[in-house]
Amino acid sequence: MDNLVAITALGAADPRVDTVGPVTCSEIPGVALASVAARLGQETAAKAALKKLIGAEAPKVQRFEGTAITAFWAGPEQWMVEAPHDTHEDLATQVKSAIGSAASVTEQTDAWVRFDLAGANIQAVLELLCQLDLRILTKGTAARSSIHHIGCFVLCRSSDHYSLYGPRSSAKSLHHAILTAMRSAL
Repeated sequence: MDNLVAITALGAADPRVDTVGPVTCSEIPGVALASVAARLGQETAAKAALKKLIGAEAPKVQRFEGTAITAFWAGPEQWMVEAPHDTHEDLATQVKSAIGSAASVTEQTDAWVRFDLAGANIQAVLELLCQLDLRILTKGTAARSSIHHIGCFVLCRSSDHYSLYGPRSSAKSLHHAILTAMRSAL
């Protein structure tokens, strides 16, 4: 079994990149993810440990923070931690070591797919995909939303760059919805 080849969430050897007009949708497989849920009574300790890990405050509601390792708000006293897979393949172990018993940490890398939307006119595409108030989405915003009946996270990295996280098991449906919105928005 030494001839196994890793495939992306969309089932290819290479990540998919689609461009429609000024908007590009890129499948981003090189991300390591871990979920963090503070344990009852340990919320302050979990936030302090997360702050030390990401080099910024633990994200508040609808925010993401950090540099090399970032975290985004997932729910009350819950966060998703992301980092480049090449340098943090064992991210969940690193997070667990940093946070200790203050939170429950779960490996999430293979559970999610990430699509990045970049270019002009992204807001028109997002208006067709989700019901978020795009006027309040600024750099550093992380929001939960339903996209094509799929529970997703939407991260605003800049005014012309958004990341969409959805369940890996729904990668093809989410990708189809994104492409349909891209084509319809133009």
